[in-house]
Amino acid sequence: MSLVVDEAPAGGPAPEAPVEAFTVTLIIRRFDPDVDTEPRWQDFDVQMYATDRILDALHKIKWEQDGSLTFRRSCAHGICGSDAMRINGRNRLACKTLIKDLDISKPIYVEAIKGLPLEKDLIVDMEPFFASYREVQPFLQSATEPPKDKERIQSVADRARFDDTTKCILCAACTSSCPVFWTDGQYFGPAAIVNAHRFIFDSRDEAASTRLDILNDKEGVWRCRTTFNCTDACPRGIQVTQAIAEVKQAIMRGKP
Repeated sequence: MSLVVDEAPAGGPAPEAPVEAFTVTLIIRRFDPDVDTEPRWQDFDVQMYATDRILDALHKIKWEQDGSLTFRRSCAHGICGSDAMRINGRNRLACKTLIKDLDISKPIYVEAIKGLPLEKDLIVDMEPFFASYREVQPFLQSATEPPKDKERIQSVADRARFDDTTKCILCAACTSSCPVFWTDGQYFGPAAIVNAHRFIFDSRDEAASTRLDILNDKEGVWRCRTTFNCTDACPRGIQVTQAIAEVKQAIMRGKP
């Protein structure tokens, strides 16, 4: 029996050109507390494809060139928020930053996010960030029992009121892009205010006044200087500056 191979008809589409690889230089700000007294920059040349992400480049460096390179990552799909870092001076998620969206004719600079204690390489201590998050009581509070065997009903319009701020993944990209946060370690920061907003404007919650009192502080919403850095940095597209402004308005009105 002869083997028959189907061939593309004459005039059919030409075969796709192979995807081309290229060499890109990453300059990474390194810090090993056991060795270094100050952070230092180290460059790596890696072969990548246009569809690769910065996270892929970091993996390749760690697996093929320097196993001591240290960074956080988990889901690699922009959901967990663990791989926030500064890439060419901007806060981004490494797993969502495509190589093709950067100028590969120049080195790509990668460093840890600012304003939080540096632990090693691209890892910072997130505890101050989460301490502020916990302080705004980011959970539903209600003294009213829901109807027996039923959920707390909410209209579509009421749900839409705080929909934007439900998208936060606690990556700290917004908070660590804030100049006030860099210079004032006591400021709650944008992410904490965003998560307070999510419950302040939830019609099922009954603790809005408590959260407004917490944020009506010299280190609360009034420290915001409306630079929009936080909104630009958010990988989820949350209108962070607008949410902060709405909390300020709620404090002045005395209610959401």
